[in-house]
Amino acid sequence: MPAAFSLIVSQGRVADRTDGALVGARRVGDALSTLLRTPATTIGTPSPSRTDDWSTALPEANDTLHGLRDAVAGAIDAGTVPLLATNTCAASLGTLPTVAERHPDAVVLWIDAHGDFNTPDTTDSGYLGGMVLAAACGLWDSGHGAGIDPTQVIVVGGRDIDPAEGDLLAGAGVRVLAPADSTLERVLELIDGRPVWIHVDWDVLEPGYIPAAYRVGEGMLPHQIAAIFAAIFAALPAGSVRGIELAEFEAGDADVPEHVSVELILETFLPLLRAV
Repeated sequence: MPAAFSLIVSQGRVADRTDGALVGARRVGDALSTLLRTPATTIGTPSPSRTDDWSTALPEANDTLHGLRDAVAGAIDAGTVPLLATNTCAASLGTLPTVAERHPDAVVLWIDAHGDFNTPDTTDSGYLGGMVLAAACGLWDSGHGAGIDPTQVIVVGGRDIDPAEGDLLAGAGVRVLAPADSTLERVLELIDGRPVWIHVDWDVLEPGYIPAAYRVGEGMLPHQIAAIFAAIFAALPAGSVRGIELAEFEAGDADVPEHVSVELILETFLPLLRAV
């Protein structure tokens, strides 16, 4: 199989507050490498999780974020599609500015229970992962760049959004679709034939399918996400998927056997394999 993808696996701590997401990224990366017969580029070295403020987590993640940025840029320059297995959504602080630079016409399809649109002034938790989209859209300076046009961002499955964060999302022009509104027709209408960069945080799903650190009820189901991906394949021209990030699989959750989650991630991803 030609190497249509450049597989990139994040293994450096980027604000991880649990130990399972780094393990999950590695397990997903291994499974994708086998499926695609493509070697992975590993960025960063694991370190123990801890609960800290964004102001501490951000500088500690500096090397990993720069490494992810360079890996994505290299993949695009090589004419391949970046495919990332990442630990936390905060890893996208290193990827989205490159997307803005290289693919300014792309829609960012942010498939996530959360808006990740807080800033240092609005965050209650101090969690860096809850601030990544706002940084990429230029609402605060992460030190890693910005450039994403918020009117080209679609949050799919969003349902756990702070009031102040909701005001920022609305004011910036980000489209937020609750799970009930995340239909194939509505997603394709908002994409409007444009290329897409796809980010998936598995907490978009109803708990019990693919474990994530933050469980939010009344979520979407795996087949619904796969159907959106299949619809993108059917509706958009070949080559419209400019990159894919799969984040926040919490390995080691006792409620769901790990191999079941990995297989479900692969099955959900498969329509995108055809799209690329």
